[in-house]
Amino acid sequence: MIWLTWRQFRVAAATTAAALVVLAAVLALTGPGLASGYSAGITACTRNGDCARFFDHFFDDYQTPFLAVTVVVLILPALLGLFWGAPLISRELEAGTHLLVWNQSITRTRWLAVKLTFTGLAAVAAAGVCALVVTSWSTPLDRSAAPGFTLMDPLVFGARGIVPMAYAAFAFVLGVTVGMLVRRTVPAMAVTLALFAAVQIVMPLAVRPHLLPAVRASFELGPENVDSFNKLSDQEFPQVILEAAIPGHMGAWVLSSRLVDPSGRVIGGDGDGAPGTVRVSTTSGPCAPSQHTQGPGKGFDTCVAEINRLGYRQEAVYQPFERFWPFQWIETGIYILITAGLAGLCFRWIRRRLS
Repeated sequence: MIWLTWRQFRVAAATTAAALVVLAAVLALTGPGLASGYSAGITACTRNGDCARFFDHFFDDYQTPFLAVTVVVLILPALLGLFWGAPLISRELEAGTHLLVWNQSITRTRWLAVKLTFTGLAAVAAAGVCALVVTSWSTPLDRSAAPGFTLMDPLVFGARGIVPMAYAAFAFVLGVTVGMLVRRTVPAMAVTLALFAAVQIVMPLAVRPHLLPAVRASFELGPENVDSFNKLSDQEFPQVILEAAIPGHMGAWVLSSRLVDPSGRVIGGDGDGAPGTVRVSTTSGPCAPSQHTQGPGKGFDTCVAEINRLGYRQEAVYQPFERFWPFQWIETGIYILITAGLAGLCFRWIRRRLS
């Protein structure tokens, strides 16, 4: 049975292995230069005391390849579910070969167990290797990532740690289940893609933020959490746009960031970059045009200090970076449970419903 499974699976396995070898080779060739550039930049900015600017420039220079390799890790489980999982049983049913295969000395339960185990472990291994080489290459960029691209943010979280392996196992068994129910390969692939994409969207939006109770706190304004500070010609008071960042909590996943006035009323933000108007004089004092600058600097600092003195604050809800690994283990456990449930459905269905 193992020999038969390998004979049917070897072309797909060889294709995936070749793609992973090419990816690993490219990252191995470019990784040392990326790491040395980061190390040299850290050494220089530590002496100058301006590492924030170095992080911004360094990440901007490599943002495109960073996003590209991250997307590769994210889409690999979906591809495994489409091309490995969905055809596993639907191909047999569509071609009618199940009538021969399932009437041999090997029971259909054993046939399915070997298929799921052998191919499923290969899918998990492929996703694990892909995530490992990408994580190793991306380490300098993960350390310097801009808000929205840190390890805890949804786009990157799913491409790091151990969850890509859980995604691969889930996508593969989901494809097998859908193929068993639909009985046609191409429709099964389409349904598998739609269901997997839906789960991958719902998880970070509706489930992951609540895996552990979020932290709620308020913070003074400063260079870390103020994106811009502008006085428009047609408005009496200046506007503050908050950054999706938490002072003193680098790498936190910001669920909500709002600007509130001294009475606690929300006047802007909520994570969408909406400006909040602060009632502070711009004709004289710290926020006068002669003092104001567009970014962190002497005028910026004195004006923001005045806004803080008046009682304006950032009100934020966030998940701290320290919860990265607890979230990884919890989410992996959720996917394992769902995968086990789907596998159980497959065994029940193949014994009682398929003929």
